Amino acid sequence: MTLQQKHPGTSVSQNRWLELIGFFKIAKGVFFVLVGVGVLRLVHRDLAEMLFRLALALRIDPENHLVSLLLEKADSLTPHRLRWIGAAVFFDAALDFIEGTGLILRKTWAEYFTLILTASFLPWELFEIFRHITVAKICLTILNFLVVIYLAYVLKQRQLRAKDEAAETPVVQ
Repeated sequence: MTLQQKHPGTSVSQNRWLELIGFFKIAKGVFFVLVGVGVLRLVHRDLAEMLFRLALALRIDPENHLVSLLLEKADSLTPHRLRWIGAAVFFDAALDFIEGTGLILRKTWAEYFTLILTASFLPWELFEIFRHITVAKICLTILNFLVVIYLAYVLKQRQLRAKDEAAETPVVQ
């Protein structure tokens, strides 16, 4: 059974792009698992002390405004809050694994799922860019925006092909 027989109306290059998006989502999921493990390893540690030592090791003045702000924020993180942050990061990783696996397996539900989830995070990503602009944030937002446009295009093409095929199918009476 060829690719065209499995998914009529989809080109091989279209499937390759969907697989690439799927692998990107899985890589993102692996990254978030590593971040989640890192967050959970910090649960019973003195974060302010760790940051203070890091600043000294990097020869950064601990009285620096930014360092002082980071030390304050780190001091306010409780073990309970760190566990919640870790759980949220693991939840995001699970969603990425579901999206990526579904796209690689060429499941239509995964295309819709990825489109909805990725589009729903775009306003938050834009807010983050306006709050503090960085090249990395801009690049990731553009990449996610392109994924949304591409998936919308793929799904619209699938709907048009299904409509055309339904119109061409003779009605047997």
